[in-house]
Amino acid sequence: MFKKDPLQVITFQSYGTDTHFYMRGRALEDETINLEQKGLFGLFINSWKRFESDEIKHTALSIKLSNGTILKAITDDHGYFKIDEQVEGLEALVNADGWLNFEVSYNDVKIKRRIQNSNRFPGELLIPSMQADYGVISDIDDTIIHTGVVSTLKWKVLFNSVFKSAASRIPLEGAAEFYHKLHRGVSGENANPIFYVSHSPWNLYRYLEYFLKQNAFPKGPILLRSFKTIFKKKSHGDQPQKQKEILNILKAYPKLKFILIGDSGEHDADIYIEIANAIPNQVAAIYLRSVKHKKKMLRVKSLFENYNQTPVLLVESSAQAIKHAKENGFIE
Repeated sequence: MFKKDPLQVITFQSYGTDTHFYMRGRALEDETINLEQKGLFGLFINSWKRFESDEIKHTALSIKLSNGTILKAITDDHGYFKIDEQVEGLEALVNADGWLNFEVSYNDVKIKRRIQNSNRFPGELLIPSMQADYGVISDIDDTIIHTGVVSTLKWKVLFNSVFKSAASRIPLEGAAEFYHKLHRGVSGENANPIFYVSHSPWNLYRYLEYFLKQNAFPKGPILLRSFKTIFKKKSHGDQPQKQKEILNILKAYPKLKFILIGDSGEHDADIYIEIANAIPNQVAAIYLRSVKHKKKMLRVKSLFENYNQTPVLLVESSAQAIKHAKENGFIE
């Protein structure tokens, strides 16, 4: 009989306020994926493990805060769980960088027997500093990492995700520097929050988290979507998951303006302009990285041809974006 893999809880970096605790995670078997894996076969096996995961369904979890507060959650059919609750006094629990640390544990006795080490899985949640001037919401694919999303049948996306390790992926030139300047703001010490939002599935969470850390991007919540929704037929008028996540962030911080950063390859332009029109007082600027696809670029340029409500820049290079951000008073 095959030996079962040990269990784990992956907590996804999320965000909150002094009174709002919002986070997600997933309970599943630990497939021991090596994020520095080399060799095509090993990388293929890693990708298989990410998407052929053995989730722990319908099991009770406890989330313990450093002040002793206990929150409860139950995993769904795919092992995911979410906490979205009002909890008082959270700002008092954050560290110097604005992160609130907590621990997640399994409650079920039968489940606990399968845990080889400690039944304590760390997590963290960002509560933006009161010194923040604005927030930044950024796409990932083709905005900070080249994925080939405009390639025919998106074959480059598949190749890059399956046959390239997170350690070998190269960020777009100057992107990390630009994001750090936005994070530091005009004073150089603003600690403006950075949120990473993508259409990628949660299965790639650790892959993307490792990439951002390896390439020295500012630490921030990473918000993806369930793999099961990728092939789900959308009903008329249904908003993309990325758009819903961005609107949730704006709703969480109604007094904070945001810079939206994406690319011109897919639907970022449409999503961002719709959000800016709906909530103009919260969108400070829109940056869209240019892609090597003439037809898509012409379409995006036409969208903003007579648009003057919010500063918009079609970005050819990070140096150009930095210059624009300085001129608009976003960075020093």
